Amino acid sequence: MNCMELDPRLNYAPKNVRNIHIMGICGTGMAALAGMLQHSGLEVTGSDNHVYPPMSDFLRQLGIAIKDGYGAENLCPAPDLVIVGNVITRKNPEAAALAELQIPYISFPQALSRFFIAGKTSLVVAGTHGKTTTCSLLASTLHYAGLDPSFMIGGIVQEFQRNFRLGRGKYFISEGDEYDTAFFDKESKFLHYRPDIAIITSVEFDHADIFSDLDQIKRSFKKFVSLLPAGGLIVAHLDDKNVAEVVADAPCPVQGYGTTAGLDWTMGDVLFRDGKSHFPVRHDGGEWTQTVSLSGRHNCLNSLAVTAVLHHIGVDKKTIGGGLSTFMGVKRRQEVRGVEGGITVIDDFAHHPTAVRETLAGLKAAYAGHRLITVFEPRTNSSRRAVFQNDYVSAFDSADMILIRDPLPLENVSAQDHFSAEKLAQDLRGRHLAARSFPSTAEILDDLHVILRPGDIVAILSNGGFDNIHTRLLEMLRTGDQAGRTPRRDSE
Repeated sequence: MNCMELDPRLNYAPKNVRNIHIMGICGTGMAALAGMLQHSGLEVTGSDNHVYPPMSDFLRQLGIAIKDGYGAENLCPAPDLVIVGNVITRKNPEAAALAELQIPYISFPQALSRFFIAGKTSLVVAGTHGKTTTCSLLASTLHYAGLDPSFMIGGIVQEFQRNFRLGRGKYFISEGDEYDTAFFDKESKFLHYRPDIAIITSVEFDHADIFSDLDQIKRSFKKFVSLLPAGGLIVAHLDDKNVAEVVADAPCPVQGYGTTAGLDWTMGDVLFRDGKSHFPVRHDGGEWTQTVSLSGRHNCLNSLAVTAVLHHIGVDKKTIGGGLSTFMGVKRRQEVRGVEGGITVIDDFAHHPTAVRETLAGLKAAYAGHRLITVFEPRTNSSRRAVFQNDYVSAFDSADMILIRDPLPLENVSAQDHFSAEKLAQDLRGRHLAARSFPSTAEILDDLHVILRPGDIVAILSNGGFDNIHTRLLEMLRTGDQAGRTPRRDSE
């Protein structure tokens, strides 16, 4: 028997659930979900093929039993419910056993909706870019306002030192991911999140392994928009014509934000000073200055969207301003990992060409007068395909030097459809930018050892661990010694 025979009638959560098994428990989101379920009084077990720190330590500290590897024995005795992670395929032996045993099963988004979003006012942040930062700004400012929110976010919020929280307030904040739900549900995750109020930051082509073109992505966003109740609200970045298109037939009010005159919420020119961005906000005939402790025009727009939502639910301007100005950031979003020998090492998640462009422009403004050295690892399914090859060429203009890691090739993708780090480096040099490609992380470190000088800013862009390059670089800078840098690929 294989997972194609999972009974769709069993795709539900029973009313009286006492114990839950999670397949693929060591993913960041799944581990957080496990913690939330256990905190709610449920007995939780899990299985994964990648049981290693930090998630294995996190789960064991919670007292959650983890099985290393998948198999039918992990479902004995049978739990009341199985949550199937997105990493699980039809061929997984434990999924086959799930079908055989006829145990009720749900996906991660279904679980989040069933156990935590139901009964709350659901605030969902959707969009190709900016979801994690915008969710984090919203959660932190709601907390600052004393509204005790709950949330599940795709990054570690510095203020809480975690990516989830169960508060006593009425609001639940979800990161509305358009990626598919599970092997048995190929619709987008955000269609499960029961939105009452939504932010849509942007709509671009991404996830080339899931979507065939931009129109398919738009269709998914339109389905999401259709879920809003008549009494709900969408806060939409209407500078983006794709966003304007997907909200055109919204069943609820839409408040537009951006820099275009005539929108409900507009932002003026950004001034970066004293480690913070300052920008004028214009709404309903009034104007005031907003401050956020992040760099970049894109982060100011994210803050503007949060301002619109908080204003709508009744938070006053002074409280909103206080929450935004004291925001402590998100791990892996312009996170300063350390400073050694006058050289600042920054970690950022950017991988889509638009995100790379905006992130580097923001860092260049924040560190005016310093050399900006960018180290880029294409790691996502989309960034390792040729689909963005030409778009990347104009994404690095704010950098003074670009070092590009050759990506691992994708299986079952033809060679001509693979992204080429060498070609990107050549094209960047054609734009008079200093750019080189490297076959290994160790060789990038060798090059950095030679070229870096005090005052430089090193921005490392990757959505993975990048062979622990941040720690290895800081250690190299601290000791001046290149020894001990084992060239290995991380297995995240």
